[in-house]
Parts: sequence; structure tokens; C-alpha cells
Amino acid sequence: MSDDVLDIRRRALEEAFFARQDAELIHRLRTRNESGVRKQALSAASGIIDDALLEKLVASGIESDTLAALTLVPLVAVAWADGSLDEKERAALLSAASGTGLDPAGPGYQLLTQWLAKPPGPHLLETWTDYIRGTSANLEEDARHTLQLHVLGRARRVAEAAGGFLGLAPKVSAAEEAMLEKLEGAFAR
Repeated sequence: MSDDVLDIRRRALEEAFFARQDAELIHRLRTRNESGVRKQALSAASGIIDDALLEKLVASGIESDTLAALTLVPLVAVAWADGSLDEKERAALLSAASGTGLDPAGPGYQLLTQWLAKPPGPHLLETWTDYIRGTSANLEEDARHTLQLHVLGRARRVAEAAGGFLGLAPKVSAAEEAMLEKLEGAFAR
């Protein structure tokens, strides 16, 4: 009788072990599949085919429904360049978001509000730089230059939003100016 009890217990332990192993495998497969689906959707929405860039974008929280928020990364970077986000800069960013068509109830806007609450890590700007280099490389020189002027113009308006003190201090801080130069460098070939 004791052999039967031990045999039943052994089978129960084996089944529990393999059930746990199966659950972990299923979780890994689902995660990999979900990442692949997100990358495919992002590729379809953006036209990006570079798998490494798609991985970076997805890892940064950028997906097909938050892609429009990616266009605001340079503005966010300039706004946080001096270590704080002024209310006028916040207003300029929200105005820019409205201009891109971000739905205040949508995930892209929620991502932006996270970036407004605390400065995003440097990986986000690096990802945007990779994105802009990858997309602008396929553009004609005139189109690339127009895109550069548009992006840098919007970023400069955010930097100038806080303005100088009583018209005496420069409108753009040294840190913001350095960030604008860094953004311009993303367009270099």
C-alpha cells in the first residue's frame, strides 16, 4: 500500500513540475508573440522595417497607437533639458500634442503625460534619434531638410516658451541650446 501512495505522490509532483514548466514556456511564447505582433503593427503604421529599431521603439513604450507621441520626444527633451518643466513649456507641449492630433483619452496622450510628470530616461532620446535617422535616410535632401526645420522649429518654440526673466536673460537656456544642437545632430548624415 505504501508503494501506491508513494507512486501517487511522485506522479502528482511530476505533474505539478511539468505544469509549472509548461506555464513558463507558454508565458515566454506569448510574450515573444505579443512583441512580434506589436512590432508588426508598428511597422505597418510607420513604414519602419528595421527590426532592431522596432525592438527599441517597442521597448520604449512606442507602439502603433502611441507613434504620434514619438514626434513630441524632441520637444519633451528640450523642455526637460534644464532639469525642470516650466508651466509655459508644459502648455507649449500640450498645444503641440493637440496639433499632432493626439486624443486626450488615447494611449499616446497618456504616454506624453508620463513624460510631463517626470523626465524620461536618455534611452528615449536615443530611440528617437535612431528613429529619425532611419526614417530621414530614405528621404530626398529637400524633404529631409524640411523635416529637420519643422522638428527643430517646434522644439525651439518650446525652449522659448519659458522666456527670459524680464526680457533681460536669454530666451533659451544654455542647456536647452545644447539639446537643440543634439537634436540637430540627429539629422546629420
